[in-house]
Amino acid sequence: MTQRPGFFARLFGFISGIATHWIRGREEQNPQAVFENAITERVGQYRELKEAVAGILYMRNKLEGDLADRRGELARTLEDIRRSVQRGDDDVALTLIAHKQALIEDIERAETEFETLKSEAEEAKTNLVRFREEIRALEREKGRIVVTLANAKARRRIHEAIDGLSVDADMRALESVRSHVARLSTEGELDRELGADDDLQGRLKSIRREATHEAARQELEQFKRQMSSAALPARSARSLPAVPVVSQ
Repeated sequence: MTQRPGFFARLFGFISGIATHWIRGREEQNPQAVFENAITERVGQYRELKEAVAGILYMRNKLEGDLADRRGELARTLEDIRRSVQRGDDDVALTLIAHKQALIEDIERAETEFETLKSEAEEAKTNLVRFREEIRALEREKGRIVVTLANAKARRRIHEAIDGLSVDADMRALESVRSHVARLSTEGELDRELGADDDLQGRLKSIRREATHEAARQELEQFKRQMSSAALPARSARSLPAVPVVSQ
């Protein structure tokens, strides 16, 4: 059965997650500090590696010097053996021969160790050079990142400034003014059209009044003619002489 983590372990994990998220956010906002921290760490590691490489080189050089000394001592021992043999001093010759064998064994062991140290020194120098190039590459990348970030921030400030100009609001204000002017112009045209209609209506009413007046005048004239026609027979009858009546 899998044991569930305890309260404090869960709390620690929760706090660690929050801290990691917060740190990541701060790092994203300040990449220059991240690069500087990484470069500082690399420089410290470079110094430690450089000291280690220097120690390896020192051991290599020291061992190389010891080899040279032992080879020289071996050469002198061989010369001493030759001389002791020439003198017939076998005891000294045997001692020198034993010393020669020990020197040869030491030289062989030192040569093997020297070759190992030499290979390690070359590899360490290669790693040191590579590490130094990585630091220089980080420094160059930091410069590019800082410039890129500065440009990005400048572009963002420009966009924010442009957005802050409230172009939309200005355009809406201009559109409102244009609409208002257009409405006023339309109202003026409407007033003119209405005025033209009023004038037309006035002229039409005047024509109709004249027509009504003319019809009334014609009707009046007709009445006058009718009355004149009726009055003429009456006047003619009154103007005729009286005919005497003849009595029979």
